[in-house]
Amino acid sequence: MEHLDAYSAAVVGAVERVGPAVVSIQAGRGGGSGFLFDDRHVLTNSHVVHDAGGVRVAFADGRRLRGRVVGDDPHTDAAVLEVPAPGATPAPLGMSAALRVGQLVVAIGNPLGFQATVTAGVVSALGRAMRSASGRLIEHVIQTDAALNPGNSGGPLVSSRGEVVGVNTAVIQPAQGLCFAIPIDTARYVADRLLRDGRIVRAHLGVIAQTVEDAVLVAEVEPGSPAADAGLEPGDLVVWLGDQPVTSVDDLHRALGEEAIGARVEIVVVRDGRKRSLPVTPRESAAY
Repeated sequence: MEHLDAYSAAVVGAVERVGPAVVSIQAGRGGGSGFLFDDRHVLTNSHVVHDAGGVRVAFADGRRLRGRVVGDDPHTDAAVLEVPAPGATPAPLGMSAALRVGQLVVAIGNPLGFQATVTAGVVSALGRAMRSASGRLIEHVIQTDAALNPGNSGGPLVSSRGEVVGVNTAVIQPAQGLCFAIPIDTARYVADRLLRDGRIVRAHLGVIAQTVEDAVLVAEVEPGSPAADAGLEPGDLVVWLGDQPVTSVDDLHRALGEEAIGARVEIVVVRDGRKRSLPVTPRESAAY
């Protein structure tokens, strides 16, 4: 290391610390990257393994093992695989909340099938938001100019301390240098829940709705749903749920986390030009 400049030493050190935990994933019609975060579990993207009948995982030491999808969450594009790999070294996890714009980051993965590829850049911006494949908003996304390509998905974004701070997930085409990663704080939360329950538990109202100006317009109400029980009707404008204002469908999603299940709250709607307050008790969503 003493023969390297500071920048090179930081990149080399990060790669040497995390590289052994990075894996290549083959799942059905495609593949991607991932990394071991404990002695038997790999973190990757949902879109890499979703609906895959089986996965095969190639480790840096040459081992190729069959993996099992513990669970995946398309809403945050995170997934966990079980791959017992005795002797493999997990990647140390950092805290994405501590990141700063301009900070050096390193991406490790298998772009276009080129295994163990390293690119480096900086944190270009924090607090970005992007749509998952399910249409739900992923918040607090990390933007970086560390080059990513197809096959990098699911690989680690690593700080100069050699700690994983994000899970690489998307590139904006045909732009250059616009790449995104799920923050590790989000990915760790999702992984914990997937290991505990096999899925992410969210609350459910039972409406099909769309964002209109500063409100959410109810288009359909599912029969027998919490919304139907509360008396919501198509054409209602939802403007408040509990103690949270509702100005978009994304606001509604934010208010319907696991903690909202079974919690009776007031939903405020505008109907025929008048505000109405209706008691509603969200239930656990059956979709995952």
